[in-house]
Amino acid sequence: MKTAKIGLLGFGNVGGGTYKILTDNADLIESRVGVRPEVVRILQRNRNKKRLVEASPALLTEDPDDILLNPDIDIVVEMLGGIEPATSFMLQAMKNGKHVVSANKAAIAANYKLLTETAAANNVEFLFEASVAGGIPVLAAIEGSLQANDFVEIMGILNGTTNYILTKMTDEGLSYDEVLKDAQEKGFAEADPTADVEGLDAANKLSILIALAFGRYVAPSDIPTTGISKITPADIDAARSRGKKIKLIGQASLEDGKLNYSVKPVELEASHPLAGVNNEFNAVYITGDMVGELMFYGKGAGPLPTGSAVCGDILQIMRDMCK
Repeated sequence: MKTAKIGLLGFGNVGGGTYKILTDNADLIESRVGVRPEVVRILQRNRNKKRLVEASPALLTEDPDDILLNPDIDIVVEMLGGIEPATSFMLQAMKNGKHVVSANKAAIAANYKLLTETAAANNVEFLFEASVAGGIPVLAAIEGSLQANDFVEIMGILNGTTNYILTKMTDEGLSYDEVLKDAQEKGFAEADPTADVEGLDAANKLSILIALAFGRYVAPSDIPTTGISKITPADIDAARSRGKKIKLIGQASLEDGKLNYSVKPVELEASHPLAGVNNEFNAVYITGDMVGELMFYGKGAGPLPTGSAVCGDILQIMRDMCK
């Protein structure tokens, strides 16, 4: 039996979801890929935190070098969040000849060129489907079945927290502050929601989409970004009176060779497919010169949907290992 030995950097929600899928569906994965996934080490700094799933204490470590320097590990999966030390860990893993999978949009968006160039220089794979729109396989589509297209536009609802808030404000007439409190109580919003509600999270994801679809790197800090914290019920009602809905949209389009991009609240016609995307769901609307208009819709966050995307990348590397 051929196995792929995997090290997990991080054992929070996404790490737990990834571990659960790899262990619960190990037989299914082996039957489809011809390789059995085996998680051999997990970096877990906080032993007291409640977990989605528990792992054998023998797998746990507080020392990242137990994964990064372990000659037996084939694939390192980074799910720590934040730019550092995540970026440094990924670079070290690549330089040690390990393939890397990441769900970390902040680190990837901030260091896209460095990470992709380091992977190429060390002849390892670097995949990051889960960094944009959770379980929705939009990056795989852009780099796979849609790669013969010249992309005209990409626009999307890229943050579930803001979409939940705007949905509740629209459907129930509540204020921004009321819905934010509700979202925090339900776990849809962080105690400090700045990255979500001010559009920073969506800008990270848009940066990655731009790099893949248009072949150009735009730092998140260079994307004009406006959040939703100043949207009022009066704004919602005014849009409704015009037959429109307000959504936080990340958008990039190519016109006469010029790339335009932004993250901001947009009034969409009620008939637009993105206008019907509600609550914590995400969607990405893509226009290609040959395929026309497509929309990818689904859960943009959560341990198992995001873990599903992480595992998709892991399985792709496992397949390639068999070639």
